[in-house]
Amino acid sequence: MPASDPDPDPDSGGTDEPAYPTSRNVLEPDCDRCPALVDSRECISWGTGDRDAEVVVVGEAPGRGTPEADRWRGGNWTGRAYTSRHSGRRIRRMLERVGYGDAYYTNAVKCFPADPADPTTNREPTAEERATCRTHLLTELEAVDPAVVLATGKHATKTVLAAEGRELGGFVDSVLEPVWCTRLDVWLVPILHPSYQDVWIGRLGYEPEAYLAAIGEALEECCDRGTDR
Repeated sequence: MPASDPDPDPDSGGTDEPAYPTSRNVLEPDCDRCPALVDSRECISWGTGDRDAEVVVVGEAPGRGTPEADRWRGGNWTGRAYTSRHSGRRIRRMLERVGYGDAYYTNAVKCFPADPADPTTNREPTAEERATCRTHLLTELEAVDPAVVLATGKHATKTVLAAEGRELGGFVDSVLEPVWCTRLDVWLVPILHPSYQDVWIGRLGYEPEAYLAAIGEALEECCDRGTDR
């Protein structure tokens, strides 16, 4: 395992650095299905992790990242999902703390969607981009065959539900509420995106440790229940 990052994340106190992924699940090298994403990306951000995992973590799309970082540069530069300094480290640390450190991590859209007005920032992936890239996500879910999909944020949740032919109502009301996905044969558990959880945890009525415990409890319950819904 690589040496500890010399600039530890303030959230960790330097004591619980998560494992850094060393491999990626390349499904379509040099995928060029979405021209705008091809133009804005540096690397395709493929899934990483245990392909026999009980939990698949799904994000929206890689951010631009930090190319000068030693590690945790972000999927746009590493080609590996959830390897950003803030969101990647945070969600991996959270899953390790609740006993699911062997999760598989991926994104609903695999390439950095640059904002034309400011190419250093993200825009939301278009509905067409999400639909086009969804085939990659479905291939991953079929291969890994998890018990639970942990969707981080509104757009990741919408993507998984779209594969079910369903729409998302109010996202905040859906957080930590397991949904059985019949077509995918998996439980969906929406959670806050790591980048926004500090703002929203309190609005949901949680303290940080209680929120983390609730994630662990939801995952354990869904893994134990399997297809018994």
